[in-house]
Amino acid sequence: MSVAAPAVAARAAHSGQLTGTRTLLRFALRRDRVLIPVWVAVNTLMVLSMPGTLKGLYDTPAARADLVGQLATNPSLRAMVGPLFGDSIGALTAWRAGVYAGLLAAVTSLLVVVRHTRDEEESGRQELISSARVGRRAPLTAALLAAAVANGVLALLIAGGLAGQGGAGALATGLGIAGVGMVFATMTAIVVQLTESARLARGLTSAVLGAAFVLRAAGDASTDDGSSALTWLSPLGWLENVRPYADERWWVLLLFVAATAAQGAVAYVLAGRRDVGMSFLPTRPGPAAGRLGSTGALAWRLQRGSVLGWSIGFFVAGVVYGGLADGATDLVGDNAKAREIFQRMGGHAALTDAFLAAMVGMMGLVAALYIVSAVLRLAGEETSGRAEPVLANAVGRLRWAAGHLVIAFGGATLIMLVASLGFMVGFGGKPGPILGACLVQLPAVWVIGGIAVLLYGVLPRGAMAAWAVAGVTLLIGWVGPALNVPQLVLDLSPFGHLPKLPGGEMQWTPVLALTVLAAALVAGGLVGVRRRDVTG
Repeated sequence: MSVAAPAVAARAAHSGQLTGTRTLLRFALRRDRVLIPVWVAVNTLMVLSMPGTLKGLYDTPAARADLVGQLATNPSLRAMVGPLFGDSIGALTAWRAGVYAGLLAAVTSLLVVVRHTRDEEESGRQELISSARVGRRAPLTAALLAAAVANGVLALLIAGGLAGQGGAGALATGLGIAGVGMVFATMTAIVVQLTESARLARGLTSAVLGAAFVLRAAGDASTDDGSSALTWLSPLGWLENVRPYADERWWVLLLFVAATAAQGAVAYVLAGRRDVGMSFLPTRPGPAAGRLGSTGALAWRLQRGSVLGWSIGFFVAGVVYGGLADGATDLVGDNAKAREIFQRMGGHAALTDAFLAAMVGMMGLVAALYIVSAVLRLAGEETSGRAEPVLANAVGRLRWAAGHLVIAFGGATLIMLVASLGFMVGFGGKPGPILGACLVQLPAVWVIGGIAVLLYGVLPRGAMAAWAVAGVTLLIGWVGPALNVPQLVLDLSPFGHLPKLPGGEMQWTPVLALTVLAAALVAGGLVGVRRRDVTG
């Protein structure tokens, strides 16, 4: 078995600790029949859309060589997208999509592993399953195999789709992206042994992923060839140093194999030494006398770490993107097609305004991921059994749900405000236009949150489909303008109806319509929560 140390897996299999793995794997893949295909499809389409787009943008060797030269002298751009090691279309594709495809693969792996390990233990299902003929390490093995299936399919699709640019580079790209996914899958497998809640496991692994991106960005800003020690400390730095389509460094892939095997071995050892539902870092007991006087205070206590983490991330991203705005004109230069894409995303003739509007729009798309995760905390509280004792007291369902929804929708507002502050720090200029551009994203973000509330209230078992909605929205907003897709497709996303700010004309009608739609979706979801039974 390749996802964990073979020796540990062999001993576990010999002692019967992997009994039931096949059945659990089939069950995991069945449960993720929406989540995995959607996220893999989003990632694949993002990568495979790049060759055609980049060929249109940089259609001559001279234009591509000029881009390589600009990256070599622009530390800020290298920090955002990494260094460029070749001037072929394949090399540009690996450069432009590689880091972000690796991030998406890591997020997918994180969600899959936590869902089939710590989430199952919190809900009590794992204890029930373990009472049958199921080995101690079978659930962990099934979760890692499910992540391996997702990353393996992703690698095959990317390698096959990029084969026209060169078989060796296509294979290196696919394997590198899948390697990042498996490194974070096994890292998550360790974290779920250490923590007592799925929420904390997701938060800690996400923090490590964010640190990996920061290390890679800092390293790439300091050197133009990926040789910085900081770059080599990050799996995302390993990915760029595979150098697809630029004299591939196949030996770098061994780092992914070694890290995956080592982390898998540690996870296996830890899984064999703890009881179901327990952890090596148990939650600290609270005070003897409770200090939470309302459902809102409880919701804030549960979600404050997530809000803080997202706020820090949005501020840093705002500073980075704001700092790049002045250099957007230099990067695009006389490239009319690149200018057209930015203007399609940003909606303006002035390139700086178009760039800022495009980046603010991207922040809005990412904020949709936050609001989905915050809303689905309701589902986590319910399935884990923690909601039932709260509702058994003099607390109504709507009041309990409202506490979490205030944090979800108010948190989305907060992180966009923090993002606007970051843009102001990075770009300067008058604060009003940037603040307005960030706030105008909120109605579309709230619509995605409203869909999550509706799914949770009316179809609780299908609430995870909200991640698919957010993924498709991200795909449309990220790839659609570059591919020049029809406006009808762009209009499927609520973000496609927003005015393009800063620089554009404010349009209140779509903003108000989206706000009303979001309110209606939330109301429908709350009606469902009030009428249905609480699941355990």
